[in-house]
Amino acid sequence: MREKILTFIEKNSRIDIGELAIILGVDEASILNELAAMEREHVICGYHTLINWEKTGVEKVMAMIEVRVTPQRGMGFDKVAERIYNYPEVESVYLISGSFDFMVVLDGKTLREVSQFVSEKLSTLDSVLSTETNFILKKYKDHGTIMAEPPKDERMKIAP
Repeated sequence: MREKILTFIEKNSRIDIGELAIILGVDEASILNELAAMEREHVICGYHTLINWEKTGVEKVMAMIEVRVTPQRGMGFDKVAERIYNYPEVESVYLISGSFDFMVVLDGKTLREVSQFVSEKLSTLDSVLSTETNFILKKYKDHGTIMAEPPKDERMKIAP
């Protein structure tokens, strides 16, 4: 039942518990108990709202920063990741394969703000060897949701 609950709430965390109970063929109390258990166990780590910031008029810049580091002796990458993810500007930190070690996702108000974070905070960490900043210019799909407007049919109608 856990996997089914997770599958549904991953796509829509606001799904009605009664509706979910009907879909899964169990009572609401079972769903609520399972959700509470998964929250305690940190299987469910939070609930988030996906916002298309382009439609709000709020200026917001998102960047994906690739970071190459020297892992700390006896700690591996975990201690370096902890130093990075503790900055409030940092949205996400991922250990990745390839020519870089981490992917850091950062939100800021301006390109300058993001650039200053990278040059003044991130790049100055002892273990950071290099960074490469990629600014997100447009989101087409995010967390499984299509963000782009569907294309409009621009063909002319011809009367019969």
